[in-house]
Amino acid sequence: MQPTDLPQADTDDIKAIREAVRGLCARFPGEYWRKLDRDRAYPTQFVEAMTEGGFLSVLVPTEYGGSGLNLTAAVAILEEVHASGGNGAACHAQMYTMGTLLRHGAEEQKRRYLPAIASGELRLQAFGVTEPTAGTDTLSIRTTASRDGDHYVVNGQKVWTSRAEHSDLMILLARTTPKDKVEKRTEGLSVFLVDMREAPEHALRIRPIETMINHATTEVFFEGLRIPAENRIGEEGKGLRYILDGMNAERILIAAECLGDARWFLDKATAYARDRVVFGRPIGQNQGVQFPIARNYVEFQAARLMVYHAAAQFDAGEPAGEFANMAKLAASEASWHAADTCLQTHGGFGFATDFDVERKFRETRLYQVAPISTNLILSYVAEHVLKLPRSY
Repeated sequence: MQPTDLPQADTDDIKAIREAVRGLCARFPGEYWRKLDRDRAYPTQFVEAMTEGGFLSVLVPTEYGGSGLNLTAAVAILEEVHASGGNGAACHAQMYTMGTLLRHGAEEQKRRYLPAIASGELRLQAFGVTEPTAGTDTLSIRTTASRDGDHYVVNGQKVWTSRAEHSDLMILLARTTPKDKVEKRTEGLSVFLVDMREAPEHALRIRPIETMINHATTEVFFEGLRIPAENRIGEEGKGLRYILDGMNAERILIAAECLGDARWFLDKATAYARDRVVFGRPIGQNQGVQFPIARNYVEFQAARLMVYHAAAQFDAGEPAGEFANMAKLAASEASWHAADTCLQTHGGFGFATDFDVERKFRETRLYQVAPISTNLILSYVAEHVLKLPRSY
């Protein structure tokens, strides 16, 4: 057993889920992920295997063809994917993005789309919110959706819309009332379910963005894209609330991926420190090597408690904003610190692609920035938890 295998609080069902995910991930070793990283390719085989295993429909209720499990189960799934050395980025959106539809969509919409999403027949992985000029200032987005009879006409641009090229559907946030015409600054934004398969090429263009990691992220341009009015989710002008409602789940799931990364780095670092002999002794005998690894282990365990507490709050229907944000911050910092220590422990070999350390090092760095930056989490905690004056 590895030192980071610590599922003592798991139910038997969660233990079984972890074991099944580990078995599936064993079929996709480091060579698989290295080749994808080198080719900047989408992990089609892995996503299909996760879909067939029922792991991506875990949060879809049974009446719509899903597993009907809770967020804690989803957290365990993604933690194990990352602890195996894989990357769940192509999976987590299929898990949580449908939450906007599930919680706020009309029954006809849910029955039309959720069973196909649960089975994998339809991929809902694209989340069109962020824009180049607005960034995380969502109230300043400029993409518009203007009503025209029984359709809305969309014009604008989104950025960092990951996996748009590999998705059939997109959850889109657009402005339906000008910013200077709303009574409350949080109103005037609406949510739409866009079937990208039906979009004319000139009306919806996707441009890949090459980044330091293989994340399949893109820019999306809308030019006169017509969306049936029946594809609007919920009330017109109330979309910001619907989007925010799903972000706690997203942050907890990203935190789970960071836990898995931290476990992987810790296991790699401890194994190498035990086996690597320099000057006639294992390098792990040196306090300069063992102390940073031990500190990373403490950070990992503290973050793990917070992540599973946040998931339990979410599952109980309690307000989860505080712990969802803090868990994401704690887990992302634990994984990044463990990544740095693991690379340092391996020395030159940490930069060799065959060890997978440099790939995972690059991948886990993302979560200091996305899906919400560390500074914005600190602002949230300062304002909403500590009741300090709003800083922006």
